[in-house]
Amino acid sequence: MKKQISFLLATAAAAISSLTFAGADVKHGNITIGHPWARATPGVVKNSAAFMTLSAKDGADKLIGVSGDVAREIQIHTMLTEAGVMKMREIKSLDVPANGKTELKPGGLHIMLIGLKDGLKEGQKFPLKLKFEKAGEVTVDFVAEKPGAHDHSGHKH
Repeated sequence: MKKQISFLLATAAAAISSLTFAGADVKHGNITIGHPWARATPGVVKNSAAFMTLSAKDGADKLIGVSGDVAREIQIHTMLTEAGVMKMREIKSLDVPANGKTELKPGGLHIMLIGLKDGLKEGQKFPLKLKFEKAGEVTVDFVAEKPGAHDHSGHKH
């Protein structure tokens, strides 16, 4: 009986240690991905945005791609003001400075999810694969938060 309990505890501990928690910080090589989340979509809205904080320790890196099955197309975006109008633009890469951080947040840098297959419901978890120039690829679980979550800018997608 003791051996069975020990085996079950060891198996449970191994299973728990291998889990990736949605919305939780993820470390991958030199990079830490902090609070990965996306906006839940109301009704039949087919586009959303995903956000996180990227930190690099002991050397700069670049986010050079994002992929996943949640949307038809996934792009890295920046926000620009042209003639007093805020506009989104796709960018090919995103610098993560050495011993610094890059914030993807509402009204600024973000991951655009275009053509969502089923929208995003609050609390829904979905994986995105982030590709870094030096650290390589890592799959991170994002969690959908209410549509106005963390929106201090008044800008919405």
